[in-house]
Amino acid sequence: QAPIKATCEDLSCKTGFPEDVHSAVVSRSVHGGQPLLNVRFRSCDGNKKIHFGSSEPEDFRVGEDGVVYAERSFQLSAEPTEFVVSAQDKETQEKWQMRVKLTAEPAFTGTSEKDQKEIEDIIFPWQQYKHSSPLKRQKRDWVIPPINLPENSRGPFPQELVRIRSDRDKSLSLRYSVTGPGADQPPTGIFIINPISGQLSVTKPLDREQIASFHLRAHAVDVNGNQVENPIDIVINVIDMNDNRPEFLHQVWNGTVPEGSKPGTYVMTVTAIDADDPNAQNGMLRYRILSQAPSSPSPNMFTINNETGDIITVAAGLDREKVQQYTLIIQATDMEGNPTYGLSNTATAVITVTDVNDNPPEFTAMTFYGEVPENRVDVIVANLTVTDKDQPHTPAWNAMYRMTGGDPTGRFTILTDPNSNDGLVTVVKPIDFETNRMFVLTVAAENQVPLAKGIQHPPQSTATVSITVIDVNESPYFVPNPKLVRQEEGLLAGSVLTTFTAQDPDRYMQQTSLRYSKLSDPANWLKIDPVNGQITTTAVLDRESIYVQNNMYNATFLASDNGIPPMSGTGTLQIYLLDINDNAPQVNPKEATTCETLQPNAINITAVDPDIDPNAGPFAFELPDTPASIKRNWTIVRISGDHAQLSLRIRFLEAGIYDVPIVITDSGNPHASSTSLLKVKVCQCDINGDCTDVDRIVGAGLGTGAIIAILLCIIILLILVLMFVVWMKRRDKERQAKQLLIDPEDDVRDNILKYDEEGGGEEDQDYDLSQLQQPDTVEPDAIKPVGIRRLDERPIHAEPQYPVRSAAPHPGDIGDFINEGLKAADNDPTAPPYDSLLVFDYEGSGSTAGSLSSLNSSSSGGEQDYDYLNDWGPRFKKLADMYGGGDD
Repeated sequence: QAPIKATCEDLSCKTGFPEDVHSAVVSRSVHGGQPLLNVRFRSCDGNKKIHFGSSEPEDFRVGEDGVVYAERSFQLSAEPTEFVVSAQDKETQEKWQMRVKLTAEPAFTGTSEKDQKEIEDIIFPWQQYKHSSPLKRQKRDWVIPPINLPENSRGPFPQELVRIRSDRDKSLSLRYSVTGPGADQPPTGIFIINPISGQLSVTKPLDREQIASFHLRAHAVDVNGNQVENPIDIVINVIDMNDNRPEFLHQVWNGTVPEGSKPGTYVMTVTAIDADDPNAQNGMLRYRILSQAPSSPSPNMFTINNETGDIITVAAGLDREKVQQYTLIIQATDMEGNPTYGLSNTATAVITVTDVNDNPPEFTAMTFYGEVPENRVDVIVANLTVTDKDQPHTPAWNAMYRMTGGDPTGRFTILTDPNSNDGLVTVVKPIDFETNRMFVLTVAAENQVPLAKGIQHPPQSTATVSITVIDVNESPYFVPNPKLVRQEEGLLAGSVLTTFTAQDPDRYMQQTSLRYSKLSDPANWLKIDPVNGQITTTAVLDRESIYVQNNMYNATFLASDNGIPPMSGTGTLQIYLLDINDNAPQVNPKEATTCETLQPNAINITAVDPDIDPNAGPFAFELPDTPASIKRNWTIVRISGDHAQLSLRIRFLEAGIYDVPIVITDSGNPHASSTSLLKVKVCQCDINGDCTDVDRIVGAGLGTGAIIAILLCIIILLILVLMFVVWMKRRDKERQAKQLLIDPEDDVRDNILKYDEEGGGEEDQDYDLSQLQQPDTVEPDAIKPVGIRRLDERPIHAEPQYPVRSAAPHPGDIGDFINEGLKAADNDPTAPPYDSLLVFDYEGSGSTAGSLSSLNSSSSGGEQDYDYLNDWGPRFKKLADMYGGGDD
């Protein structure tokens, strides 16, 4: 790199650029905003305001301080780049120009420190200008051209770069330092400076991919720390080396292309990046296809743009039905694809050939057959199968079916099975065998999307469907249905009403005649002949029946055949009943209340007739001639056709209940009349006409509803009492059952405890006493050692062996046996204390021994000697003291 020097050689001041042409050497790669050089402009008058400009403003910009900056990033060509820098006085508009020539620095040759004989100096700049009288020197800032340093340098380190010095170092002792990232800021320690000599050095290899440039500031101070020179900026650019391979963004790229695409069709774009400088050859990539698999129909079906990575087709013949997928190996190489010096990397591009509709569906047969029973709907009668070579379950494969002939009435439709793509011929309207025995349909199949352009196949396929209709036994039907009959009510039982017959639609089946039966007859008025369908009445037809609605009575009948299977049909007979005057009018209400005086005493009554016009109103109201008291006490006046008013004729009538007969006649022809009794309750009234006495209430008595309510209350009360009694009895039974659960022998409350049976009483003289002397002879096969055992405590020691009484003929050995048992009990540590009950042996049930109460003592208690009790051991000591203790 060329030395950069700043000198001050002019002896006189002349405003303007010091030179007409300024040459500078900069790096080949220029970045936007990068400072390139500093133009020197002399201003003899320090108060002038100078504005700088550039003849190439889109590439270069000159700041107010004279620093030239790059406006954009670009590469310098081998030829020098020239442009003009202008300076203009803002007040006088005086203008100066200087031509600048930029030359790209040569490639780094790796000159080591040993080969470099001298290190360039960077001298702090000064400027002379005339101020008042003598010439003075004033410091002015300017920009030092960047220092270019290659990355990954092998050293040795520290490697000297430049020497910073001031021309005042001859008269002063100066100290130099640098600041900024890479020096005293992270990453620290990359650049160091000798404070005495100003030698700037780098301490380690640089990596452009981490930091592309360093911006340092150099300082010069005296020994006291006073600033001697203004700081100058030093830019160190790290020169890129080709130390990074291209890397694809994805190792596997996926793309699609329609089959049958023409050459030049865009497929996809693959992209690789290089960490090296993209504006230098180190980062300029080129792409190419290494291989294609499979290689049919051509080994070069695709090509790639070597700069952009766009993959396009170059050959025709893409057919998904033959090759569904291609695999390409793509290589990216830097150094603009130089195979010798460039670094490479590879990736895989998988191109899937997508389907287009280039194959129409084709029927597997020319004629399909099917059959369907008559009168059936929603039945699949035939399956139409097609083949399509396109990709399944796509619009180019999905088939649509339509009928082109043979079904003018629209009785069939064709649905598509989404899984198998078959056509399902379905019946949507009933078919009558007696009308149509066979259908021959013409159907066509085509895809959901039209065929691609240029396909020579017909767009659709056609076939014939032959459908046979099967005759089945159909239900008979009544004609007409429903059937309306107009008939006057009152038709007597046994009268022929009408004939209601059905027809069998099966004309080609041999069947017997139909049979008729009644299905629904709410009032049970009718019957039908099972053979000829003649309907006869079984009761009088009454229009006023609750089963007649709007003068209409409905009955349903059934007609059945004997086919296989038997079928039946229903028919409805509607009888419109014409009214006759068969009901006399009645008074309403049946009871009324009036006052015993003449005023006010009017009672409004209404005539009710179940018949309709003209056999109903208007009605005539009158009072009978007998008894005579009726007309004497009462009078009736008709208000309208259905209403009349009954009132007292006399001024006063004693309070009470009166039955007033009223004769009502309708307007029918002939007339019908009836005499209705109106129960009138006469009572004392106040001025408002309301009854005030209670006689009317007593006289009236209880109504039917009140009596029924009272009876219901009584019945409910009796049921509750009965339930209570039953519950009490059940509870008593439960108590008794609980008591029965306790064994009387286990209940010790005031009960005699029975421990064992030792024989009968004194009256039992039928027992053999020898059994008591020899109890072991009763069960000779089960002889066990006899011992003394407590019932309330389990012995914890070994049970002592009590002496076994041997069978002896003399009964006197019982005393010896008892004595031996007593001795054994006295020596038994597990025996209960004192007078506890001891069980010596069980003698069995049904003993023949006599009762011990039959043994009579030869002397009374007073004459008995109880001294022998002292010989029986400590357990009988208390008893011996009581009986054998003498007078005390």
